[in-house]
Amino acid sequence: MLIDFPVQNEKETRAGFGEGIYEIAKQNPNVVALTADLAGSLKLNAFMKDFPERFVQCGIAEANMIGIAAGMTIGGKIPYTTTFANFSTSRVYDQIRQSVAYSGKNVKICASHAGLTLGEDGATHQVLEDIGMMKMLPGMTVIVPCDFNQTKAATMAIASYDGPVYLRFGRPKWPNFTPLDVPFEIGKAQIIHEGNDVSIFACGHMVWEAMKAVEQLEQMGITCDLINIHTIKPIDQDAILKSISKTKCIVTAEEHQQNGGLGDSVSQIAAQHMPCPHEFIAVKDSFGESGKPLDLLQKYGLTAEAIAAAAKRSVARK
Repeated sequence: MLIDFPVQNEKETRAGFGEGIYEIAKQNPNVVALTADLAGSLKLNAFMKDFPERFVQCGIAEANMIGIAAGMTIGGKIPYTTTFANFSTSRVYDQIRQSVAYSGKNVKICASHAGLTLGEDGATHQVLEDIGMMKMLPGMTVIVPCDFNQTKAATMAIASYDGPVYLRFGRPKWPNFTPLDVPFEIGKAQIIHEGNDVSIFACGHMVWEAMKAVEQLEQMGITCDLINIHTIKPIDQDAILKSISKTKCIVTAEEHQQNGGLGDSVSQIAAQHMPCPHEFIAVKDSFGESGKPLDLLQKYGLTAEAIAAAAKRSVARK
């Protein structure tokens, strides 16, 4: 690829979380893990084996898990709650709002199986509204890493961050391309590629699709800024404005509803400081459905080809 980020292998981002929490637990004795009957799915086996006294199996009782985690912070613990993204947010929003966000508790809400790429479990599990729900909570930090290495690094970084965090990652194996020596900085965007014609901002699995789109576009003579907005909140406003001051047009790409996600956040910044054409790659006011992950991304328009087409539209609107 034109982008000098070679793929090392394909790994599940949720496995990056499992390795990350295990590594940070070895360094920080206050890290504890809670799960709502999904320890295997969240890759907690190594943690449970070596730190059984710091693991709490809450059963299928997600609201109770959030309450327990909030209480643990009072004693100085750093609780990581774990379940699917839908159950981490929609099912327990009241508990998160009242017991964690409103109270400013140091709870790390770690949410796997997010977006359409959950796949065959279907619409009831494929949460596409969670970024919006969580970023609207005052004081909540929202992080959406792009691959295994970045998820591992983010999982470790949030342990030393004081305050509630929502960490969102996925189920399937996905290209793993983030270099191991790239530090994870909460609130600091990752510049992947630089160009002059269009700014592409992506998060999560869509960063890889955007990388492929950049290659397609540059073969057409369209050069791109590609920026991984792994922290949706607090968002890196300076990086966004620096890019669009140069390119004068935007594409955002996310595995989430168009309403309430990354695109909304970027659009607010542009509207306030530097209005310009903006094309959105996201789910358009629809629930998902059962299917294979890549087939679903194709059906809902979350592909490299769709990003490239949106970039051409955005450039044409300048």
